[in-house]
Order: sequence, then structure tokens, then C-alpha cells
Amino acid sequence: MNANAQERGRGPSADAGRGQDVGGDQGAGGNPGRRRGPESRQVVWDVVGSDIGLLLLAASGAGLVTVAFHATDDVRDKAVDRLGSRLGAEPVRAPESPLLAEPIRQLAAYFAGERRDFELPLDWSLISGFNRRVLRELASGVPFGTVVGYGDLARRVGQPGAAQAVGIAMGANPLPVVVPCHRVVESDGGIGGFGGGLETKRQLLALEGVLPQPLF
Repeated sequence: MNANAQERGRGPSADAGRGQDVGGDQGAGGNPGRRRGPESRQVVWDVVGSDIGLLLLAASGAGLVTVAFHATDDVRDKAVDRLGSRLGAEPVRAPESPLLAEPIRQLAAYFAGERRDFELPLDWSLISGFNRRVLRELASGVPFGTVVGYGDLARRVGQPGAAQAVGIAMGANPLPVVVPCHRVVESDGGIGGFGGGLETKRQLLALEGVLPQPLF
């Protein structure tokens, strides 16, 4: 991993996501309304194991588009159907796809304690508006081993008082772990909610040294 990037605390979206936007609201960059090429319409997926259970990863020609927790057959089928509906393309299971190779490699390194930052192109098609703005700020401004309050994150995007809306944005995050919504906590010290379940959030925070590792 690039030590300079780690020191700056840069996440995956500050550079990798910029210029990779597809879909309606172009957020922090991109070309509104541009047509997707054939490569961008391709959507591939696979299920991989991790320290927090099975993860479904999906990618398009623009980048990683979805990370889904607890990818049982039922969760997988629903996630793939939803992707096809939202992206207008039939997702194809392709474990050997080069579009998935780097996300799989970097996630494995993260769970092994060998990587702190993700350097991946991201496809932001599934998120827009305020939610996308908040998630971009989270990805670029809250580095490994740190946390931020919901209200603090709202202030960072120029919306003081929008803590509840930030919580909604975290719940809508299509790219958890890579866009680290597990690092958003309550201002009073509570762990806050998490779409993947509170135990999964505790595991991720323990991996990053924010919480102590469980004894057993």
C-alpha cells in the first residue's frame, strides 16, 4: 500500500470515484447525462468469503458497484435481481472476471490486516444527491482507525442538523466496508446502527483498532 496515501487518510472515492460516475446525479464530478458504453453496461458478480461472512461483490465497467453482507442464497438472489432492475443490465456470475479481481484482492488484504485504504474505481450509479455527497465525504475524509459522529459528518457536507439524514445515507450505502459506514457512530459514544448488523460493525471496528478484539 502507498504509505503517503495512508498518511493522508484518503479513501477509495476521492480519486478512484471521481470521473467514474455513471447514472443520474453526478455528485462530485463526472459528465451529467453521458451515455454508458457497452463496457459500463456489463455487470458481473460473485460471492466471496471473509472474516465477517459471505460477501456479494458486483462490478460494472465503471467500477465496484455493490458489496452485500451475509450473502446467503436468498440475499444473493434478491441483490442480483435488484441490481439488474436498477442498472438495466442482467448481472452475470463471473468469478474469474478481471472486473472483480482487484476488489477481491484488496478486500482479502484488508481483512488480513495488510491494507488500510482501498484504491478501487467505484460505480456510484446506485446512489445520488445528498446520500452520494455524504458517502463521498466519508470515503475520502474518515480514514482507517478513526470514527466520526453522524452530526459531524453532516456538518462536513454543509448540512448541520442533518444527522438523521446522514444515518439514512449510511443505511443506503451500496458499498459498505469499501465506503466505510461502519466508522460512523453516535456522538454520545454509542456504536449506532448498521445495515450488516451490530456484531458485524463491532468486528470491523475491532479490526481497525477502534474497539478491542473479542477475547474469544
